[in-house]
Amino acid sequence: MQTRITEMLGIRYPIIQGGMQWVGRAELASAVSNAGGLGILTALTQPTPEDLYKEILRCQEMTDQPFGVNLTILPTINPVPYEEYVEAAIRGGVKVVETAGRSPEPFMPMFKANGVRVIHKCTSVRHAVKAEKVGCDAVSVDGFECAGHPGEDDVTNMILLPAAKAKLSIPMIASGGIGDAQGMVAAFALGAEGINMGTRFVATREAPVHDRVKQAMVDADERQTALIFRTLNNTARVFRNAIAEQVLEIEGKDGDTDFADLQPLVAGVRGREKVLEGGDTDDGIWTAGMVIGLIHDIPSCEELLQRMVTEAKEIIAERLLTSFAE
Repeated sequence: MQTRITEMLGIRYPIIQGGMQWVGRAELASAVSNAGGLGILTALTQPTPEDLYKEILRCQEMTDQPFGVNLTILPTINPVPYEEYVEAAIRGGVKVVETAGRSPEPFMPMFKANGVRVIHKCTSVRHAVKAEKVGCDAVSVDGFECAGHPGEDDVTNMILLPAAKAKLSIPMIASGGIGDAQGMVAAFALGAEGINMGTRFVATREAPVHDRVKQAMVDADERQTALIFRTLNNTARVFRNAIAEQVLEIEGKDGDTDFADLQPLVAGVRGREKVLEGGDTDDGIWTAGMVIGLIHDIPSCEELLQRMVTEAKEIIAERLLTSFAE
């Protein structure tokens, strides 16, 4: 499975693990890379740039394959030393960085000077075009189906991917709603040269989250996500649980939503401690994409990637080529 993405990143399969807060740690990133994909460490999961550097070194002890770092650039109440996180990634020898949120343009000279490939995550065609313009090496295009922040345009990948492909010359990675071989083949047909999976990798044996969270994803169907923060123009797709329902109830009241009313419910620390670490799937917010409806087991990363690659080849050879044969 050779594409411009596999050649650029030095990986066997065009499958990338999404950068996920609290989840993108060395255990998962190294497992994905060892399986032939590209694992991703989430920079801001680490409390300081020095902690990120140490996590990079820890990941290097667990794999000799390429892995990357995700850096999500967002406006925050307390300033984040983004440049220091960039420096930590470079000092650790990381050669692939996935950026998200605001434009990575201020950091591009530093990335380019150190031979770092930059993949920018986008939720619209216009942002993908801008990413190419500022020098990004590839874009990861996130459809409305995705977990986390899908943007405010509400465009699904069936439309978004070919629309973006038509205006790009750099490689495009499909992200959002992909969790099996069928989704991967469809993404390639729509113009992608790689796929990015977040939610699907949470339901693997190596993911550093509680087993009850993984089982909840297996038990759920495609309807069990919720869109919160819509009234704040900061939409997020999360697992539909008791806390998500409370947030939706508050947002559904007349008048402007005051984030102060939501903050105790959606605090990131609560989601990490109560849900991801504690296993209480109803006592905090945790992001999940609509792809949970396609998750039926909890394999190892190696098993998942091998299955997807094998089945993708079968789909192309047996279903697609046969269907269009003369």
